[in-house]
Amino acid sequence: MDRLIDLLPELWAATAETLYMVTVSLVLGGFGGLVLGVALYATRAGSLFPNRAVFGTLNVIVNTVRPIPFVILLTALQPLARSVGIPGIGTNFGVFVISIASLFAISRIVEQNLLTVRPGVIEAARAAGASRSRILFRLIPRESLGPLILGYTFIVVALVDMTAMAGAVAAGGLGDFAIVYGFKQFNPWVTWAAVVVIIIIVQGVQFVGNALARRVLRR
Repeated sequence: MDRLIDLLPELWAATAETLYMVTVSLVLGGFGGLVLGVALYATRAGSLFPNRAVFGTLNVIVNTVRPIPFVILLTALQPLARSVGIPGIGTNFGVFVISIASLFAISRIVEQNLLTVRPGVIEAARAAGASRSRILFRLIPRESLGPLILGYTFIVVALVDMTAMAGAVAAGGLGDFAIVYGFKQFNPWVTWAAVVVIIIIVQGVQFVGNALARRVLRR
């Protein structure tokens, strides 16, 4: 326990690193995943802009990258990260890999949530004279906003989990803290301190996400 008290500054620094990786990865991967997810939805058969070639290509890419276990992706992307000037360790490397992993996960979540919009709503908008672009970029996001918020909440929780696994390659954050000061030094107090902080972060994210989704769905 005394060792944990001595390590409190490192614990707060690791927490800040985790929040940094989650925030930046959410911005980068979240935007890229949103664009890719909308493209998947719009180009699938029977959608607003059906295109078999585009949908097939995007679908194969997503299905190829998304199932790769994150720990394996960490090591597989190290050469690519170094080729663009990012060290193979540290928080920036963690952001690089997490952003790529989350991009493909988010794209599928976005696509699935957009599919929850009832076809009747789209048909009514088409009958009223709305263009396909207007429906895609205004009507559908508004109708699917609640599920999208819940989907992104799930992704943020997953990102926290990814940052912890990134600690296995010295990417910083609470995972790195738990491995270096807890596991390697046989100190369960330190490990559980990291676990408690992660639980607090996840609970806070889930609470905010659920509250926002409820507010949107009540409108």
